[in-house]
Amino acid sequence: MADSNSSLLPLSENISHKSYVLRIVDLTILGLLFSLLLYRILHMSQNDNVWLVAFLCESIFSFIWLIITCIKWSPAEDKPYPNRLDERVHDLPAVDMFVPTADPVREPPIIVVNTVLSLLALNYPANKLACYVSDDGCSPHTFFSLREASKFAKIWVPFCKKYNVRVRAPFRYFLNLWS
Repeated sequence: MADSNSSLLPLSENISHKSYVLRIVDLTILGLLFSLLLYRILHMSQNDNVWLVAFLCESIFSFIWLIITCIKWSPAEDKPYPNRLDERVHDLPAVDMFVPTADPVREPPIIVVNTVLSLLALNYPANKLACYVSDDGCSPHTFFSLREASKFAKIWVPFCKKYNVRVRAPFRYFLNLWS
């Protein structure tokens, strides 16, 4: 029996870009570098110390140039298809998100609340996403803010899904509306 996932389209595609003109230029430069090194080796006996230093410097330059050229020899681009993610909801792994906080003065509760609300509003299956908040400072401000955020999340999360909101942190969303 065939696997039902085999007919699904991939989530990303690797596109390679080959420039033959660039390869010809690189091979020409490589030939010139090798001919320069060969010239240095053949005429080494004339000026020993200076030519030896020049040969070492040019060898190191050629080696580094060769490494860099090998890296960019086959450039590739990864093109993601996030719209295909909805087809693979059953294939997605379970994810645990951990939001640490310690001091309500240095980390205002509004930032923690925005982080938690944006995580809850993700376009991800609710049964596979868990969000944990660790408040090392045991702040009552953070606790109160998260309790109010849980009430607001019942309105915010369906709103984001219904209107396909891209900026899911409420603070940023409403800031963009007012500016």
